[in-house]
Amino acid sequence: MNIGFIGAGNMGGAILKGYAVTAEETGNRILVYTRTEAVRAGLEKEFAAVTACDSNCQLVKESDIIFLGVKPNSFAELLEEIAGECTKEKLVVSMAAGISIAFIEERLGKDKPVIRIMPNTPAQVGQAMISVSRNSNVDDKAFGEVFQILEAIGKAEEVEEELIHCVIGVSGSSPAYTYMYIDALLQAAVDNGMAEDKARIFAAQSVLGAAKMVLENPDVSAEQLRINVCSPGGTTIEAVNKLLENGFEEKVKEGFQAAVEKSKAMTK
Repeated sequence: MNIGFIGAGNMGGAILKGYAVTAEETGNRILVYTRTEAVRAGLEKEFAAVTACDSNCQLVKESDIIFLGVKPNSFAELLEEIAGECTKEKLVVSMAAGISIAFIEERLGKDKPVIRIMPNTPAQVGQAMISVSRNSNVDDKAFGEVFQILEAIGKAEEVEEELIHCVIGVSGSSPAYTYMYIDALLQAAVDNGMAEDKARIFAAQSVLGAAKMVLENPDVSAEQLRINVCSPGGTTIEAVNKLLENGFEEKVKEGFQAAVEKSKAMTK
């Protein structure tokens, strides 16, 4: 099977690189085209499974699954360029924010199989959270093949496309909120005498560990995990009460909702 990548920036490049080793093991071939020849050549040199193409149309013609990793403002132009090569046998996977499946269908044809994904930036370290939505033309076999590719860089879950705005709030944009929290923790530690390099490790590892506790204890609510840490009269409950007093949870929800509303406004 040939898997094509048009664009190899932060997201497209992360998926490509994450899957490259698996592709070598399975015998699948990765095709790539970017406007920058040096990037194409570099990927071809770095990964045995990767072959650089000379154009978008060549890549689509030779691929079974095509990941579109270009910026949203270039999307309509790209779809127009490749429409002639997009047969019903080719599966198109879009990761462009604000570009709906309907927008793609209008330009490629309503009979074409289309998947829309929403990864987040931790894809760059193999810890992505990716939503996956499909139109009615995508069968389970093809859908499963895309899942295998995506799971090389993290976790993937199928959601209805109408939930894409919620996905952006809860995972697409949320790494930024989390970095703010980590930064506040490490700066507070520095203010209390800890070296910044040490504070960075303490803060980030604590967030990583807490997240793992949530994932590995699906029958225990996040609230209960928080309660479990809070000994009566102890330091943790003192900190938690101060955060609640200052509206911590409500502020997080407000930020989430702002991302959701912006996503709705951007959607084509």
